[in-house]
Amino acid sequence: MTIDIHSFSLFSTIIAGLVIAFGTMIPALAMGRAISSALEALARQPEAEKTITRTLFIGLAMVESLAIYCLVVALILLFRNPLLEYFVN
Repeated sequence: MTIDIHSFSLFSTIIAGLVIAFGTMIPALAMGRAISSALEALARQPEAEKTITRTLFIGLAMVESLAIYCLVVALILLFRNPLLEYFVN
């Protein structure tokens, strides 16, 4: 199967755009839900503020790492695509 370099670059750019779009929307929704839940927990138990805040920040860092991984995958697709030699002879 051979594809010319321009079509392959176009497909890679479209896929990278989709990866960035979904890779930022989904973590943003998850972060919003986490912050909302943390604020509800703080309203119910103000004395547990330190524990809730610490857990919230750890959770937000883990969710944000998903967006960073998506960015890395998109950059690899754009600048150092490992499938380029396979599809374009």
